[in-house]
Amino acid sequence: MNAVVDIETILLLGGTSDIGVTTARHLVREGASRVILAGRDLGTLQTQAEALKAAGAAEVEVVEFDAASTTGHAAFVDAAFDRFGDIDLALLAFGILGDQHRVAEDAGAAIEILRTNFEGVVSVGVPIAKRLRGQGHGHLVLLSSVAAERPRRDNFAYGASKAGADAFFQGLADSMQGTGVHVMVVRPGRVRTKMAEGIPEVPFTTDPGRVAKDVAAGLRRRAHTVYSPPVLRAVMFGMRHLPRPLCRKVAERG
Repeated sequence: MNAVVDIETILLLGGTSDIGVTTARHLVREGASRVILAGRDLGTLQTQAEALKAAGAAEVEVVEFDAASTTGHAAFVDAAFDRFGDIDLALLAFGILGDQHRVAEDAGAAIEILRTNFEGVVSVGVPIAKRLRGQGHGHLVLLSSVAAERPRRDNFAYGASKAGADAFFQGLADSMQGTGVHVMVVRPGRVRTKMAEGIPEVPFTTDPGRVAKDVAAGLRRRAHTVYSPPVLRAVMFGMRHLPRPLCRKVAERG
């Protein structure tokens, strides 16, 4: 397996994300040397930093980042690039599942999900793309979800937030053609993470390690869209074309 040779420095937004940290660890084993962990929980970030150093990272930095504080995102991005220099991979791995039982009756609960998962990634993703374009190279990866492809009763607010972000980054990828910057959207299915604790597993449920390998494979081939596991590409093609009543029945069965 060829290493992702052009990645030395990783900026991970959502530095306590199980998938994000596992992906960073995988890329460190493939040759990345520096990781910048960004998030709100500085204590947990520091613990993750020590684990990444143990995995072989030469340097791990911890910086404070609030996904919901969008007014400060542009300044955060400029400060990160000015401090750390060229960034080869920016991985947007933050997000919230929210309380699906509340969103049909409480607009505020729905907006909180949209603000983090959609507005948050757009407000930080655009200035990152601008800085990557200025340096003439780099990868920008959005951790989306197969939930973006078709809304389901049990997660429609989450799915809507992911659908918005997913569509935006697909368009952003097209706008970056010819700049040297690669934008990739990753659509995992159900993953065994802290966020999914207590939620029953469904077919093709996977682990963060598998998602990390699929991300690395996508980076090597400069893919635009990655499914994890890959079989979900065909599964979701079928789901998108199912009549709505049948899709509801399939969703109810898990």
